[in-house]
Amino acid sequence: MASKRNQECSLLYQVNTRVWLNDLAGEMGRPATLDDIPDAALDRIAALGFKWVWLLGVWRLGERGRQISRARNDWRAEFKHILPDLTDQDISGSCFAITGYTVGPTLGGTAALGRLRRRLRARNLRLILDFVPNHTALDHPWIKDRPDFYVTGTDADLAREPHNYCRVDTRDGPRVIAHGRDPYFPGWPDTAQLNYGEVAVQEAMRQELANVAGICDGVRCDMAMLMLPEVYRRTWNIEIEPFWPEAIRCIRVDQPDFVFIAEVYWDLEWTLLQQDFDYTYDKRLYDRLRGQNALSVKEHLAADQDFQRKQVRFLENHDEPRAAAAFPPSVHEAAAVLTYLSPGLRFFHQGQMEGRKTHIPMHLCRAPAEAIDTVVRNFYQRLLRVLRLPIVRSGDWTLLTPAPTDQAPTDQAPTDQAPTDQKDDDTESDREIIACVWSLEKRNRVLVIVNYTPEPVSSHLKLPFPDLRRQKVRLRDLMGTTKSEESGDALLKTGLAIDLPPWGYRVLELSVVAS
Repeated sequence: MASKRNQECSLLYQVNTRVWLNDLAGEMGRPATLDDIPDAALDRIAALGFKWVWLLGVWRLGERGRQISRARNDWRAEFKHILPDLTDQDISGSCFAITGYTVGPTLGGTAALGRLRRRLRARNLRLILDFVPNHTALDHPWIKDRPDFYVTGTDADLAREPHNYCRVDTRDGPRVIAHGRDPYFPGWPDTAQLNYGEVAVQEAMRQELANVAGICDGVRCDMAMLMLPEVYRRTWNIEIEPFWPEAIRCIRVDQPDFVFIAEVYWDLEWTLLQQDFDYTYDKRLYDRLRGQNALSVKEHLAADQDFQRKQVRFLENHDEPRAAAAFPPSVHEAAAVLTYLSPGLRFFHQGQMEGRKTHIPMHLCRAPAEAIDTVVRNFYQRLLRVLRLPIVRSGDWTLLTPAPTDQAPTDQAPTDQAPTDQKDDDTESDREIIACVWSLEKRNRVLVIVNYTPEPVSSHLKLPFPDLRRQKVRLRDLMGTTKSEESGDALLKTGLAIDLPPWGYRVLELSVVAS
């Protein structure tokens, strides 16, 4: 059974904190801190139906990380493409090269974060912050004081793999240490890899996590799968004890409702859920939507429902391209309907709902000015109205199967009539249409029907609702303006007629008309 912490399909809003404060500073004509975030902005987030606000990048960064970010020619060329008037002040360094889990003075300090959290809670909003378990910045205090906390190398390693190792100064003199990385890509040059084979490192990181948990309501754990023993062994040839089960258990002793979100790839979602994470990234659904393959999307949504409710559903985030750039407009809307009207934690990125197209690297603290795309904004306004309905937050969700025209309902014997050409066409359409239903009570349902293909489709959706017999049924399009009334008996016998254009969708409230 799903834990009580994630029964509801709630909404999460990710904010690039440094970019947001930079925008506010431009409006105010002076540096902005967390205290300057307007109450009106928090009111708007709450009014849209969000429960969680993820403030990305609040932790203290070091000068060495900034220097590396500013000096890399390939990175700087990317930054210059985004900001033609780029200056060094726009490059703050990666927010995942952390020197300490405190808020720097330029953001107002940890006390300002506490005040912001109280303002969020007054609006029934909860705060998510980053936790980066795999590595630290190269100028983290542990580099000098606890060099034994890091994976070390030799001069030969540094000469052979300069992209994976570097030399640092420690209390014991110069030492070669490894950059943080995953097993498939070169190291991140502004980071140092922690050695989880050392018991003291695991204890120290559990304490860091406890400190973070004391000032927020949940954490998004960066590259959480890198802490799995089998992944760590493959990357570093070092045996480690599992980190997450004990780390999570220690937090839950005092904070049973604290939420853990895992950034995870490589089909390791279930493994991390077994280690007591509340939610895991659903990158697989995102990739299948990008691939525009309706059958693979439908197969993905056929997974166990308890598993699906623990997935983080998204169309963009700070690591992915902007949805408005990655998806053509009509595909974007169809993909959003499928993503956010499936069960799970619904994750929106700042700028997504305004149709922003420029992806901002995590090294930058300034974004270019972009005009709002009113078509995208209006679409998301309609979608968010639907997502505020209790039925699609707390209701039961079921994937449906479209049925060929004139197929007998389940309570009738099948006929001996041979299949017709129309039925063959419908059967082909069945594979293309993705349909599901949200139910809160027998007389309260929402149907979601999507044609996730570049061709128009026609079919019939068999409704497995025997309580519709001898009833008049009202259908109201929640994403549009149309309304109709149908005979419940007809809907059970022949199904709901579906005629959708390429990438078309319908979100229908289905209710029984009182007699």
